[in-house]
Amino acid sequence: MRKRTLLLAATLTTGLTTGLLTALPATVATAAPSRLAGDFNGDGYRDLAIAAPIAKVSGKSGAGYVAVVYGSKSGLNTAKRQIISQATAGVPGTPESYDYFGDRLTSGDLDGDGYTDLIVGVHGEQIGSTDSSGVLTVLWGGATGIKSGTDISSPLPRYRNELGWSLATGDFDGDGHTDLAAGNNSTPSLNIFRGPVSRTGKAASLVGVDTTAQTTIYPDKLIAGKVNGDGRTDLVVMGQEETASGDYRTRSVLYTGDATRTLKVGKKLAGGYDGVIADVNKDGYGDIVTGNFMEKDATEPNGGLGGAVTVTYGAAGGLSSRAPVRITQDTAGVPDKGEKGDRFGWSLSAGDTNGDGYADIAVGASTETLGAKKQAGAVTVLRGSASGLKGSGAKLFSPDTTAVAGTARSKDFFGSAVRLTDANGDGRAELVASAYGVKSGAGAVWLFKSNASGIAAGGSKTFTGPTLGGPAGLSYFGDVLAG
Repeated sequence: MRKRTLLLAATLTTGLTTGLLTALPATVATAAPSRLAGDFNGDGYRDLAIAAPIAKVSGKSGAGYVAVVYGSKSGLNTAKRQIISQATAGVPGTPESYDYFGDRLTSGDLDGDGYTDLIVGVHGEQIGSTDSSGVLTVLWGGATGIKSGTDISSPLPRYRNELGWSLATGDFDGDGHTDLAAGNNSTPSLNIFRGPVSRTGKAASLVGVDTTAQTTIYPDKLIAGKVNGDGRTDLVVMGQEETASGDYRTRSVLYTGDATRTLKVGKKLAGGYDGVIADVNKDGYGDIVTGNFMEKDATEPNGGLGGAVTVTYGAAGGLSSRAPVRITQDTAGVPDKGEKGDRFGWSLSAGDTNGDGYADIAVGASTETLGAKKQAGAVTVLRGSASGLKGSGAKLFSPDTTAVAGTARSKDFFGSAVRLTDANGDGRAELVASAYGVKSGAGAVWLFKSNASGIAAGGSKTFTGPTLGGPAGLSYFGDVLAG
């Protein structure tokens, strides 16, 4: 499985070296928060967190930071932003080399105040002089933006084992409070911190989930969403399982939300390296979309030449009896063609890009070759429909696409992370795509607008970490996107 990197948020007027977190002005000081998912400052527009996990902070290489760009009527506004690291006043911890702050991110309203909070899994943070590692840092949303942070301090699992290696939020038990799921890297177990979580770092309770019930999986990635329509959040645990021959292959298992046990084991799925849950056929049930960029062979049967995306459809029982559908670059209507090493399916995100009510899927192919530009990368947007996810109508974007800002280069890895998000509140999701390899690992992010036809190349723009006040140089800016 791949290893994701870090996140930090920057202020309008303050650089990383000062360690200050400057509050953004509230749109209306006395206004109630919008309670919109992904809205850190409660102004009614979704915001975006961008990780720079290997950036140098306070002289420490690989300490990492997160940049937050706020939404507005005109979309994501790079002039309205914050930079956050462990050097930021009010944020726990101290920048240390290779902490990779921001390497794992998710968001959700953990304390129930109506503002979305940002959760950072600092899985490499050492716990004193022990062999344990892993801290869960909650950056609290508020009317002036993210303003402080707290480590979850109780209850905690007995063994950390890189706690925070994987993260997801949702109301898994249906009690109206947001819960946090956090996986370990070195044990096949999962921890559910039941909400609400207080500003002092205390969760309502801790529930352990044994991920060996169906098959032994080390939780590398967690995908939360509502599959069976019962109102509770379900969870797909993605990882690797050992085969009879001793090889390892990707495998996913669906766990459904439950009022008494928080989660109960569901069914095995096709494996994947990234995933998303979204209703691509508008039947009221969430569909599980997984990406597998490996070539098709005995250990990766769900792959394809250059990679593949698999759709497992949801239903009242959890999963539909309909056979999963696999889409590759050779599927009719999909631009380009499958080639070895494209990594089609490396990154995924869901959103309705044209306002027709069907969820569309952005697919990153981070090592797609464009002409002579090897591993330049590309992003394909697949369309949802009444019949499900389809190849027809798909669009491909790269910095070499006509009217797209910038120019593609070898080893940019465009599409290393993607996010479809409606940041301007017009009912259509815009596309955010990153390329962590730009300028030898400095990284960059692209913003694409949407219209009645979906994502458009015209009007796109690109920016880097220094654009937001972050440091220059190696950082992998954009390696993780959340909000």
